[in-house]
Amino acid sequence: MHDGDFPSWLHLLATGSLLIAGCCAVAIAIDQRRHPPKMTIMALVWPLTALFGSLLWLAAYRRWGRGGGEKQGDPPFAAMVLKGASHCGAGCTLGDIVVEWATFAMPAIAVWFGWGSLFAEKTFAVWIPDFLVAFLFGIVFQYFTIRPMRDLSVGQGIVAAVKADIASIAAWQIGMYGGMALIQFVWFRAAYGGIAPVASPEFWFAMQIAMLGGFATSYPVNWWLIRAGLKERM
Repeated sequence: MHDGDFPSWLHLLATGSLLIAGCCAVAIAIDQRRHPPKMTIMALVWPLTALFGSLLWLAAYRRWGRGGGEKQGDPPFAAMVLKGASHCGAGCTLGDIVVEWATFAMPAIAVWFGWGSLFAEKTFAVWIPDFLVAFLFGIVFQYFTIRPMRDLSVGQGIVAAVKADIASIAAWQIGMYGGMALIQFVWFRAAYGGIAPVASPEFWFAMQIAMLGGFATSYPVNWWLIRAGLKERM
């Protein structure tokens, strides 16, 4: 696996994009101290999704997620779907951050999931724990939304959370993995001779774009899940 030789313009673009997104996440977190969201779990969801959604998610937060804004009646259905998709997006974001850095620090984790045996490319082995951990976080986020809204027991809340998010997480990961594959192996490797390593701004810039792809593939699934009553309207 060869790391690419990236041009300075791409490095600056990636660094700038990450800094802007980080500032958006911090701005949301600070604002939530003054305007706490109606659903406590959204205090994590909005900053996490801003890490890839940047200024777009900051605008969405200020319009539909701010504590004061949530008290002005139900948002449009399209905004409810955005919030629903953002739940699984937050789980995927947190899961990817944890797993990518864990496998960077401990490559043996990738070996456990098939690197060198099933997969010649480390990236594909890492995607397995990526999915598993993202799914776990997504279920946790969904559980703390569904259980209090439906007044369920712990067991009922877990079952409801799994039903609500399994299709959504799968759809998100399909879009995200597809995006990362195109960027890393079709763009970066072809243009710059290799893929972006985890410890580089280019990798996480690619992840930002890929996460938007995940949002695009997850959005229609969340639309259906909310219409079917499997996910809550928020």
